[in-house]
Amino acid sequence: MVGKSVGPAVVRNQVKRRLRAVLRTRLDRLPAGSVLVVRALPPAGTARSVALAADVDAGLARLLPEGAR
Repeated sequence: MVGKSVGPAVVRNQVKRRLRAVLRTRLDRLPAGSVLVVRALPPAGTARSVALAADVDAGLARLLPEGAR
């Protein structure tokens, strides 16, 4: 779920779809049984997919041990 602060319904759904696409290619990095929660902040409404992917990668880099990246 993407909060209303990100934008109107159309924008929220676009952000949701783009984040799902970005995360789909990175799920194999997570340990088995992991639960990942991603919160879209208001700037995500105007961010390009490349920027969203970079932010996801930065978050995963902080989260995962060095060998799992």
